[in-house]
Amino acid sequence: MLRNRDDVERFLEARGRAFTTLDDATFLVTLAPEQPPAVLRVQAPVVVVQVDVGKLEFQSQSHECAFYRKLLELNATDLLHAAYGLDGDRVQLSAALEFDNLDENELEAALSDVALALANHIPMLRQMVTAKA
Repeated sequence: MLRNRDDVERFLEARGRAFTTLDDATFLVTLAPEQPPAVLRVQAPVVVVQVDVGKLEFQSQSHECAFYRKLLELNATDLLHAAYGLDGDRVQLSAALEFDNLDENELEAALSDVALALANHIPMLRQMVTAKA
């Protein structure tokens, strides 16, 4: 079944997700209290969920290497639908879902995966970035 952006909006509403429509293809979705919102973009052939985790400023090269290693470990062990990545000096948490076959449960699973990662990983990652050499 071919999907359109209205399907995504219906999925969000059906799951009780608070969101704001930014434009014809972009939603700002609330994940959990005190978490940054997710940007959800309908970009056929995918739906992209993305959260800006924050800017990187390291105290030392050893802290930087340990941080990047931890991101790779988390990608391999803790994330099902999403992955950490870098956009310049900012960390992004992103997921991409096939748009044409997207269903409500799959979208909710990706949003939940991102929210859980933010809750479980971000305090530890922030500590790694701000730790003194």
